[in-house]
Amino acid sequence: MEDVRYLNREQHFADAGVYQLDDDLALVQTVDFFTPVVDEPYLFGQIAAANSLSDVYAMGGKPLTALNLICFPSSCQPLEIMERILRGGFDKIQEAGAALIGGHSVEDREPKYGLAVTGVVNPRQMLTTAGARPGDRLILTKPLGTGIITTALKGEIFTEHEVQEAIRGMAALNAAASRAAVEQGASACTDITGFGLLGHLHELLISSGVGARLESAAIPFYPGAQEAAAQGLIPGGAYRNLDYYQNAVQWQGDSALKDDTLILLADPQTSGGLLIAVPPARLEALLASLAQSGVAGRAIGTIEEAPAGTMIIA
Repeated sequence: MEDVRYLNREQHFADAGVYQLDDDLALVQTVDFFTPVVDEPYLFGQIAAANSLSDVYAMGGKPLTALNLICFPSSCQPLEIMERILRGGFDKIQEAGAALIGGHSVEDREPKYGLAVTGVVNPRQMLTTAGARPGDRLILTKPLGTGIITTALKGEIFTEHEVQEAIRGMAALNAAASRAAVEQGASACTDITGFGLLGHLHELLISSGVGARLESAAIPFYPGAQEAAAQGLIPGGAYRNLDYYQNAVQWQGDSALKDDTLILLADPQTSGGLLIAVPPARLEALLASLAQSGVAGRAIGTIEEAPAGTMIIA
């Protein structure tokens, strides 16, 4: 088929691969899996599945099918644990309106779970990281801090009951946020995962050839995240992210808050929210649409004409 093509071949930092079938239909394909971030197997399955589905939503697509990918130490752990992980993932796939069509398992000493996901998108409505323009407002659809919180869980500083809001957030699909972004004419979009807010914003800015100004006081965090960070419960990935992206940061805020704020913005997220760039005339409509869907979107900054990738934080 001569008209079939890899649609985002030239894009920087695309969240998923997109393969165009015709003028109105393209496939969106992605894969992700990781080790447990919570102790409860069912919750882990839900969070891992929501995270795997997220890249399809970041492209403005709809998940169609999913394949399980699971590594499990069946020689020393009850298979009922694996069953609960898979049940959590299956229920989240069903919530997304997709079909589980198979998968693959591997014997491994440490459990790992996720999905290979195929979705569909109309190429004319596809969201990318490359469309942000000066003046666009930046909207974040979930709080930050999951990397710090899950580190505190592993250190038994928190119980899962004490961080229920963060667990619910990680398990929540980005489906409603994605639909609102498409309907309200978003300029660009990405999801916030392992590179933290700084990393994924930087990728969006490089792709779009612009800079951004963030309002640090407007950025939301899950309850407990800032307190845990102050106790030094910070994952190694946050330090690596900050080391990699800090040269793109221009700090204009209170110097006493700089270090604490930047490490939170570099925190690697599990199943984080969408970061959406929207023309200023559509800001209120997007926020209203998100609220109607139960998504607490927050305006956290503005796209500016600046060297590509520049992040000014006030």
